[in-house]
Amino acid sequence: MKPTQIQTTADDHRIAKLAAFAIALHMVEAVIPSPLPGVKPGIANIVTLYVLYQYGFKTAAWVSILRVFASSLLLGQFLSPTFLLSLSGAVLSLAVLWMGMRLPKKWFSPISLSILAAFAHIAGQLIIVRLWLIPHAGVSYLIPMFAVAALFFGLINGIVTAKLLANNR
Repeated sequence: MKPTQIQTTADDHRIAKLAAFAIALHMVEAVIPSPLPGVKPGIANIVTLYVLYQYGFKTAAWVSILRVFASSLLLGQFLSPTFLLSLSGAVLSLAVLWMGMRLPKKWFSPISLSILAAFAHIAGQLIIVRLWLIPHAGVSYLIPMFAVAALFFGLINGIVTAKLLANNR
């Protein structure tokens, strides 16, 4: 019996390489201790934002979702609450990026989209925490701390992405 050959395209290879890079960044970030539980810089999101501008939303979505699934498998977190938090943050962040790409480029740059995506990521996670993990109104007390972290890391990641995009032109 002859094995089935899967046909791949140049786009498939590009997505695989970019996702591998995002996964590697996520794995590096996973070993960096965090001063506050649940607060990470999200450096793998730089790859997603860069891909969004260079290759479009579909490729960015593939890279982001593949990163979430593969990283959770590598870290032993697949189908755990951590995986669901990461997935919810990525999905809501992608939704905001999809809408953000339709905003006037004159006023919305990679930096502003990065900040919006960071807020969406935190919002997606806090929604899951509130609805499933800790169904208590006290979760709302965490919003200011996570909002400041989202603003800070969204700004930094957006600046890095904007510089990468400028250097690539």
